[in-house]
Amino acid sequence: MSYLELDANVTEEQIMFRDSVRRFAIETLRPASIKLDELSPEEVIAPDSILWDTLKKAYALGLHKTLVPEEYGGLGLSPLEVSIVVEELGYGSSGLSIALGLAQFPAYLGSLVPSDTLIENLLVPFCEDTDAKIIGCWAITEPDHGSDALAVGSAQFKDPRIAGMCRAHREGEEWVINGQKAAWVSLGTIATHAMVYLTIDPSMGMSGGGICLVPLDLPGVSRGKPLNKMGQRELNQGEIYFDNVRVPEEYMFIDQESYEAITDITLATCNAYMAATFTGAARAAYEEALKYSKERIQGGKILFEHQHVRFKLFNMFKTIEACRALSRAALNYNLSNVPPATEYSVVAKIFCTEAAFQIASDAVQIFGGNGVTKEYVIEKLFRDARASMIEDGSNDSLAIFASEKL
Repeated sequence: MSYLELDANVTEEQIMFRDSVRRFAIETLRPASIKLDELSPEEVIAPDSILWDTLKKAYALGLHKTLVPEEYGGLGLSPLEVSIVVEELGYGSSGLSIALGLAQFPAYLGSLVPSDTLIENLLVPFCEDTDAKIIGCWAITEPDHGSDALAVGSAQFKDPRIAGMCRAHREGEEWVINGQKAAWVSLGTIATHAMVYLTIDPSMGMSGGGICLVPLDLPGVSRGKPLNKMGQRELNQGEIYFDNVRVPEEYMFIDQESYEAITDITLATCNAYMAATFTGAARAAYEEALKYSKERIQGGKILFEHQHVRFKLFNMFKTIEACRALSRAALNYNLSNVPPATEYSVVAKIFCTEAAFQIASDAVQIFGGNGVTKEYVIEKLFRDARASMIEDGSNDSLAIFASEKL
């Protein structure tokens, strides 16, 4: 069974747009991700890496600004269109889909609380960039803090014993930043700008934070080695260090008063984006298995003619359709409402990432021994899916946080 668009509200223009992104995903993202998967983390980001040409092609198509409003030069997509595009990007490469999402994170967040400084120094230049010269990142995770930094609304979020260690204090008309963001910062070693989630008042625990735009070429900023990972190897990740980094006061555009609300929006958006990405990744694994089952002969007939194989494939197909419906609903609601219903983005992220992992695992089983070889892309899709259940909040921790809203 192929992907049939069941939503009658999707227009012909949107379907054409979807198909153009799908072609880009198949012809550019997936081949690049396979090549990058074979490289060391250092080779992935080397000047002659295919990564840069791939990012430039994506930027030229405007795929780096899918979440940015049109008034600043973004694509101005509807929530439905965002979901459609992100699923197709995830179909091509979950790692590069995440990269394109996070590259625009500072611009997206800046568009929620625009100031003349953000518009002039970030939003407009980023949207005008067609050469991947401006790359953003989301710097929230720390060596001692991961999913707990996202537990907005929980009692522990206000516990001063669990305050973040990357901190900022004000000196005159500047903020001074000291501390470290962990190796899990996506695009951390190649980004030009970071939205850094900081602790300003540790007596308030995690809730005593601020969000600061930090150009990463400032004195006092340094980077760690790119992380060597099992999956999503095309997605660069690495540490960022801040040693008395000074930024203008206007760059700290979120303080303790609105930190919790913006962090909640962050989680709602990022988890919904992950859900759409891994709906696409699940579809990629399913389609690889379906194609293989109609080519491979086993027991005197093609695999697809074995009932247990068809049963497994049908369950994959069924689950993907549920993923698409849930991920679209969560993204649509939470990009359209403030405050968001963050628990629904969490549900979508957990459901879709776990589904992608199970579908990829079942696909490997259909491939048999071939499924664990480097000759077929399915083993990469399996590794990529495994990482999804930890990034942007560990699924176990997210479920515990969201369950408080039941």
